[in-house]
Amino acid sequence: MASWPYPRWIAHRGAGKLAPENTLVAFRLGSAHGYRMFECDAKLSADGVVFLMHDATLTRTTNGRHVLGPGASTTGGDHPWAVLSQLDAGSWHSRGYAGEPLPTLDNVARYCLANGYLLNIEIKPTPGMEEQTGEVVAREAARLWAGAVVPPLLTSFRPEALEGAKASAPGLPRGLLLDTLWTGWLETALMLECVAIVCNHALWDTSSVTQAQSAGFRTLSYTVNDDWAAQRLIALGTDGIITDRVDLFSPTF
Repeated sequence: MASWPYPRWIAHRGAGKLAPENTLVAFRLGSAHGYRMFECDAKLSADGVVFLMHDATLTRTTNGRHVLGPGASTTGGDHPWAVLSQLDAGSWHSRGYAGEPLPTLDNVARYCLANGYLLNIEIKPTPGMEEQTGEVVAREAARLWAGAVVPPLLTSFRPEALEGAKASAPGLPRGLLLDTLWTGWLETALMLECVAIVCNHALWDTSSVTQAQSAGFRTLSYTVNDDWAAQRLIALGTDGIITDRVDLFSPTF
């Protein structure tokens, strides 16, 4: 990208752990703390609707096990949106959020575009659906943000998902997520024509930052919840910090 349009501070899954992750109420809480960019996780329903959820299964963050009944699959991607849209994605967090629904990417796009907020969409495919999920998420993002000044940043741990995103919406910026610096990470990011590397924050040091930035990549970190870690990353000259602690870090810092 000719210039980097994204802020340093990014609210993880909307508002970190202060609200049920990947819900619109979490985005609203993150924005109340002054954040104007959010990270979220996107996957596909069985009938191809892009919706927000981190895990492969419904058990941790919804009441899916109880609603679907014994013997039913708890994999989110196994169910159509008509079923998923009825689930409670808030009660697991706290009683005050009971009834909060799973949002679609359409819901999130409307909210962000209406308020001038920016988005990092992590492509989180159901296992076996990596390339297809990348294709559909990117295509939908391109449609929803058509004409927007700043497009969403698409990221994934799965190169196949980024390959799919590149094929269906080559104009959207991409970032490779890393939890280890596996052999060939830099070459893979170059092959995928990424604009950013997004690392577990502990992986960044002078050497890795220099490698990434010398190759033209922006350097982002997850999930940074301690002041000492944030200060270290700022001193290293990295570009973005994804945090749960929207109550601790001022996004203007």
